[in-house]
Amino acid sequence: MIKRTINSRFYKGFEIRYTNRQNYSTLCSDYQHQNLISLLQSCEHVSQTAQVHGLMLKTGLDNIPFPISKLLAQVSMQDTHYASSIFNHIESPNLYMFNTIIRGYSVSDDPRKGLILFNQMRAKTRGFLLDQFAFVSVLKCCARLSAIWSGLGVHNVVLKSGFDLFVNVKNSLLNFYCVCGRIEEAHQVFDEMGERKDLVSWNTLMGGYLCVSHYDMAVDLFKEMCRDDFGISVTTILIVLSTLGGLKNVSLGECLHVFCIKVGFLSNLNVVTALISMYGKHGDICSARQIFDEIDVRKDVVLWNCLIDGYAKNGLLEEALELVRSMKHNSVQTNSSTLAGLLSACSASGALTVGQYVHDYVEEEKLVLDVVLGTALVDMYAKSGLLGKAINVFDKMESKDVKSWTAMISGYGAHGQASRAIGLFHRMGEEGFAPNEVTFLAVLNSCSHGGLVVEGMRCFTKMVKVYKLMPKIEHYGCMIDLLGRAGLLEEAYGLIKGLPIEGDATAWRALLGACRVYGNVELAERVKQQLEEINDEHPADSLVLNSTYAVAGMVKSNAYMLERGKKGVKEVDCDEFGKKEAGYSKVDSY
Repeated sequence: MIKRTINSRFYKGFEIRYTNRQNYSTLCSDYQHQNLISLLQSCEHVSQTAQVHGLMLKTGLDNIPFPISKLLAQVSMQDTHYASSIFNHIESPNLYMFNTIIRGYSVSDDPRKGLILFNQMRAKTRGFLLDQFAFVSVLKCCARLSAIWSGLGVHNVVLKSGFDLFVNVKNSLLNFYCVCGRIEEAHQVFDEMGERKDLVSWNTLMGGYLCVSHYDMAVDLFKEMCRDDFGISVTTILIVLSTLGGLKNVSLGECLHVFCIKVGFLSNLNVVTALISMYGKHGDICSARQIFDEIDVRKDVVLWNCLIDGYAKNGLLEEALELVRSMKHNSVQTNSSTLAGLLSACSASGALTVGQYVHDYVEEEKLVLDVVLGTALVDMYAKSGLLGKAINVFDKMESKDVKSWTAMISGYGAHGQASRAIGLFHRMGEEGFAPNEVTFLAVLNSCSHGGLVVEGMRCFTKMVKVYKLMPKIEHYGCMIDLLGRAGLLEEAYGLIKGLPIEGDATAWRALLGACRVYGNVELAERVKQQLEEINDEHPADSLVLNSTYAVAGMVKSNAYMLERGKKGVKEVDCDEFGKKEAGYSKVDSY
C-alpha cells in the first residue's frame, strides 16, 4: 500500500491512503469523508475550494458521488460558472446534484439557467425522481425572473406530482405569485393551505400585499394572524411597520412599538430603523428622535440615514444638516444615501442654500461623487435653476447610470434647451447606456416644449421599435402635446384614438388645450364629447371649451348655450366660467 500525506497548513488533518484509483472506493472511510466535509466548510473563498478540488482530482475522490456532491454544494454558493463546469463533467448526476446546481442558480446573477437545468432534469429522470427541494429552487428562479408562465407550468407539475402537500413548496408558490404581483393567485394558494400554514406563509402573503400597496389587506391579515395565535417574528414586525407607513395608522404603530419593547425586539437594529421610519412618515418626528436617542445599541449609518430622511421629508432641513454634523462627531461615516435623501428634499422644497451646503460638505470631506450622490446633485441644481452647476457636476461624475443621464436630459428640457437634451440623449446611446421609459418621457417632454416635432416622432418610434418599450399614457400625452403645439391637431386626434388605454382623460385634455390655442372649435367639441362619454368631466373642460370659442371669434352665448344643452351639466353663467385664481411659484432660499 502506498501512503501519501498532504502536508500543508490548509490541508492539516486531511490524510488520504489509497493503493490506486480503481479500488479507492473500498478503502474510503466515513472518517475521511467527515474530514473532507470539514475541509470544504472551512473554505471561505473559491480559490481555497479550488485547492480542495485539485486534491480530490489527485486522489480520485472526484469519482465518488458523496465527495463530489459536497464539493458541488460548496462551489454552487460561491461561483455558479465553476460549479457548472464541475457538474458537466459528472457522468451520471443524481437528484441531489441537480438540486444543488439549480439552488445555486436560484441565488446567482443568471437564474434563467436554473429553469433550463430543471427541464433537463425532468427529461433525464422522466419526472419520477423529482422532490420538494427541486420545486423550491426552480420556483425561486421563476420568482427572480418574474417568469409568470414558467411558474404557472411548474405549479401545474407540482399539482400533478402531489408535492403541493409540502409546506415549503406551497410557501415557494406563494412567494412566486407575490413577487410577480399576482396577489389573487397568491391568496388562493394561501387559502388552500388550510391548517398547514406556518409563520412563513403569513409573512409572505402580507409582504405580497405590501408590494402591491394593498395596505389595508396586509393589516387585516396581521390582525387575523394575531387572532389565530401565531407567533410574531421580527420579519412580521418589519412588514407591518412598512405597511403602516403607507396607511398613516399611528395608533397601530404605537401598539407595535409597545409590543417591541415588551418582547425585546428593540435590540434589533432593523426593527428600530423601521419604527423610526414609520414615525417619520406619520410626521411624528419627536417620537422618532426619542427612539433614536434611547436605544443602547451602536447606531449604524442606516439608522442615522433613516432619521435624517425623516427630518428632511418633514421639511426640517436645518435639523437634518445638524444630524449630518453629529454623524461626523460620532465617527459614523456618511454615505451617498445620507446626502442623496437630503438633496432630494432640497429639490422638492426649493431650498437651494441647504443643497449648496451639502455640495460643499461633499467636497470638504472628499466624498466620492458616485452615481447616487452625483445624480441627486444634478437633479437638485437643475430643479433650482442652476443648469450650469448641474452640467459641471454631471461632467465630473466618474461613473453614470441611466438615472444620471435622465436627470441631465430632464434638466436641459426644463430650461428650454431641447436641442441639447436631444444631443445628450444621442450621446447616451453612443456611450452604451440603454434609455428606459423615464428617459424617453424626459426626451419627449423636451421636444414638446421646444417644438421639435420631427425629433419627437423619431424618438417615439425608436422607443417602440428599437428599445421595445411599451409607451404609457404619459408618453402619448407628450406626443399629443407636441403635435398640438405644432398645429397638427388631426394627427394628434388620430394618435389618441389609438391609445392602448381606453377611457383615459389625460391625453384628451392635452388635445383640448391645443384646440384652444388654435381656435379649432369643431375638434374641441368632439374632444369634449369624448370626455363626457367616458364620464370624466371637469369644470376646467368647459372653461377651455369656452376659451376656444373666444379664440375662434365666436360670441360667448354660443358657449353658454352649449353648456345648457349638455345632458347632466349644470347651467352656469359664462362670466362665472371665466373666473379663476392666479397661480404663483417661489424658491425658498432658507
